[in-house]
Amino acid sequence: MRIVALLTTFNEERFIAACLDNLVRQGVDVYLCDNSSTDRTVEIARRYLDKGLIGIEMYPRADMYSWRPLLERKEQLAATLEADWFMHVDADEMRLPPRSDQTLAQAFADADRRGYNAVNFLEFTFIPTQEAPDHDHPDFQTTMRWYYPFLPSFPHRLNAWKRPPTGAVELAWSGGHKVKFPGLRMCPESFRMRHYLFLSVPHAIRKFVNRHYDPAEVSAGMHSWRAGLKPEMITLPKQAQLRPYLLDDQLDASKPRKRHYVAKLWYAAKQASK
Repeated sequence: MRIVALLTTFNEERFIAACLDNLVRQGVDVYLCDNSSTDRTVEIARRYLDKGLIGIEMYPRADMYSWRPLLERKEQLAATLEADWFMHVDADEMRLPPRSDQTLAQAFADADRRGYNAVNFLEFTFIPTQEAPDHDHPDFQTTMRWYYPFLPSFPHRLNAWKRPPTGAVELAWSGGHKVKFPGLRMCPESFRMRHYLFLSVPHAIRKFVNRHYDPAEVSAGMHSWRAGLKPEMITLPKQAQLRPYLLDDQLDASKPRKRHYVAKLWYAAKQASK
């Protein structure tokens, strides 16, 4: 059974190798759609060609970040690439099986055998802390070990699916969070995802504040706090406010946050300015 991760990138040289290493180790092939990166993202990714990375395409970028066209491109790829299962992935995510004694490929095969054709992922968000504020280096997974479970609604990350008979699915409608197609049967056991939201305050500024978002998408409600974030809004929590990471099998999904930590800061600043 072939699983293909559909990965889009723009200037993700910090994350791309770790993301590809994880997916290949998990038995997942990857197709990369790069949104005209200006850093070393594509250069690093090319090292994985024929080693789990099955293709790279360059998607033109206007002078702004437009998310919907990239998601629509993923819909097209899911209808044309040869695979049994697909998974929408971002570079700052480490997708994981529900148990560490299996790979993602084995977990998808098990869900398939049981008659399910879609999988949800529980999100565990990792961010820097006041005590350890800088993880903008290749070993960020080793040093940034504090997280919170994030679940604004359930399912929140229903974005892995078995190819339907027609190949056609809808993904853009939800900003990539939820796939939609006739006859969807979600696996009752969620898989897991470590999400490295940002690695330091300067990295958050580069990743969110310095990005020019598509005004039409912002007007339509996309990008939410990301489009309104300002540098002075970004402060870090103390480690005592988060949960320590030990092992994947010990990730704690209880009492999840409904807003990202940074989103809560943005919302508070927005309310204070009224």
